[in-house]
Amino acid sequence: MKQYHDLLKHILANGIQQEDRTGVGTISAFGYQTRFDLREGFPIVTTKKVPFRWVAEELFWFLSGSTDETDLRARGVDIWQEWATEEQTARFGREEGDLGPVYGYLWRSFGGDYPQMNGVDQIARLINEIETNPNSRRLIVTGWNPETCDEVALPPCHTLFQFKVEGRNPNGSEGAKHVLHCQLYQRSADAFLGIPFNISSYALLTYLVAQVCGLEVGEFIHTFGDLHIYSNHLEQVNELLSREPMKLPTLEIQNAEHLKGLDGLLNFKFENLKLENYQSWGKIAAPVAV
Repeated sequence: MKQYHDLLKHILANGIQQEDRTGVGTISAFGYQTRFDLREGFPIVTTKKVPFRWVAEELFWFLSGSTDETDLRARGVDIWQEWATEEQTARFGREEGDLGPVYGYLWRSFGGDYPQMNGVDQIARLINEIETNPNSRRLIVTGWNPETCDEVALPPCHTLFQFKVEGRNPNGSEGAKHVLHCQLYQRSADAFLGIPFNISSYALLTYLVAQVCGLEVGEFIHTFGDLHIYSNHLEQVNELLSREPMKLPTLEIQNAEHLKGLDGLLNFKFENLKLENYQSWGKIAAPVAV
C-alpha cells in the first residue's frame, strides 16, 4: 500500500526527535493527510501481515459500547491488555480490565455518567441522520470529551470521524446508490503499530455503515495531528520500507442482506466478512509504548 509507505517516508524526511509521554521518544511530524479509494481495493498493509480478524473484532467491540478489556480478550484479541492491568486501572479507582470512558462508551453514551449508559448514542444518531437526512453536514462521531480525557490511561487517539453521502453522478440516476465517504481526524498516531490497524478499521466501518444504509463505499480520508515513529521502531520501519507492496485485496460482505439500520450494524459478525486475495509479507514484531 503505497500511501502507507509515503506516510512513513514523510515522517523520516520531515520529522524531528521529540520526547513523549511514554518516555520512549519519537520522530514526530505534525499534520498530514492520506486518501484511499475503497472502490480500488480494501486498504490493508501488505508489506507486513495485519491480522484482519483482530481489526474487525476490535471494531465490533467499539460498536458494542463495551469498555471491558476482558470482552475483547474473549474474542481472542489482546491489543488493549497493557492499558487494562490492575496497575493502570487502579490509578483511576477502577477494577482490572475496566478501561473507563474510552471509545465504546464515548461512541454509544457520550456525556453520560460512566459506567451508566445514559449519554448520547452517537452511533444511533449517525445512522438515523444518514437514513433521514443524508445531505447533512453533521454526520459526525466524536471520541474526545475534555471532561473525561484525563480519567483514562489512553484517551482516544482517533478523535473524530465524519461521513458524507453524495450522489453517484450529478443527475442522480433513478435507482443508483449514493456513495459514502469517511474522514477521520487522528490526534496522535503510532505510525508503525497503530496506523495499519486504524486505516483498515475505518475502511471497514465505512463498508459496514454503507451496507446497513444501502450505500456504496467511496473514499476514506485519514487526517493526522501528531504523526510519529517511536525510536525503538526505526529498524522495523526500515525493514518494511525495503519490501515491495503487493496488490490490495477486496472485501466481500456476505449473508448480510438482512442487516439494516442500527440493529444491523450492531449485529455484524466476522463470518459476514471475506477478505479476498490478501497476500502480504510476514509479520514484523515491535514493542508497544504504554
